Amino acid sequence: MIRVVTMLLLSAILAPVVLAAEQQAAPVFALERVADGLGVPWGLVFLDADTLLFTEREGRVGRLAIDSGEVSYLGGVPEVYARGQGGLLDVALAPDFAESRQLYFTYSKPVRGEGATALARARLDGNRLHDWQDLIVTRSTSDTTRHFGSRIAFDGKGHVFFGIGDRGVRDNGQDLSTHASCVLRLNLDGSVPQDNPFVGRDDALPEIWSYGHRNPQGLVFDAKHEHLWLIEHGPRGGDEINLVLRGRNYGWPVVSHGKEYWGPQAVGEATSKPGMEDPVKVYTPSIAPGSLLLYSGKAFPAWEGNLFVGALKLRHLNRVALDEAGQAAAEERLLEDLNDRIRALTESPEGWIYFSTDSGRIYRLRPRAE
Repeated sequence: MIRVVTMLLLSAILAPVVLAAEQQAAPVFALERVADGLGVPWGLVFLDADTLLFTEREGRVGRLAIDSGEVSYLGGVPEVYARGQGGLLDVALAPDFAESRQLYFTYSKPVRGEGATALARARLDGNRLHDWQDLIVTRSTSDTTRHFGSRIAFDGKGHVFFGIGDRGVRDNGQDLSTHASCVLRLNLDGSVPQDNPFVGRDDALPEIWSYGHRNPQGLVFDAKHEHLWLIEHGPRGGDEINLVLRGRNYGWPVVSHGKEYWGPQAVGEATSKPGMEDPVKVYTPSIAPGSLLLYSGKAFPAWEGNLFVGALKLRHLNRVALDEAGQAAAEERLLEDLNDRIRALTESPEGWIYFSTDSGRIYRLRPRAE
């Protein structure tokens, strides 16, 4: 049985987290560890109030019973290209999950000895996934094992979005003949919406919604404002939060706020250029984002409408407050003393924030009782 450890009972190593939480003006939260001993939990989604589904990058789909801590694994998962940054990636409930029992997945699929980011769906029945269907195996193969993306978002209008990195090939950023370095938009059945921006062009793939993204690692749709938010890795410095708009070019690798890994030389021609979209927020130095969550405010009203980012390199939970114009107005760094790479984020039905770490743990933030 997976042991549930409350904030008050965490070891002395985590004691500074308690102090950090208590010193905040509002909201005050408790941190609880709800599972450990897992692989790398890459995607998280709630099936119901007591059941959290998670993917492990190595290729497993697990189910966690919140009350008991019991973990079980599902059958029916195909082979994944679990090399480098590739493997089984995100998971999301179909908009009609209550009736269809369908789940959407992104993963790196083996293609002639290399990996390509794919979007798939399958039906959950008992302890097994049935009718696994690749909706699209993207044109994104490369001989690297880097920058697969890939998170999933729905717009509530019959479309699914997901992002793909440049696959370690910078020239892909401005090449519309590849899906790499792009956000794609599809109908829920995998077909191409006829109002996609590049439909009908011979020099572009019709699934592309936006391009010039180095490596998208978080994607959420704000239904209230009809905003699609994305966070992506820059090179050394220059991680970006972007508001993703139809047909726009986000600049990589021509425009960047980062530097080369081998020295202080800037990547690209400039940090801004006409015809290329500027980010809403830039992180320098890089925090290495792993995920993105738009918070509802159910349990923490002061955080309503904020973006939360899991940081891998700088190892904290990053909170960004947006103003009415959709600009980043303030930033707060939580759980720095946890000292763990925060990978995935999700929100429970009651509004508690759950997150996973690369050390194989799942935690949650809940309001602290007075």
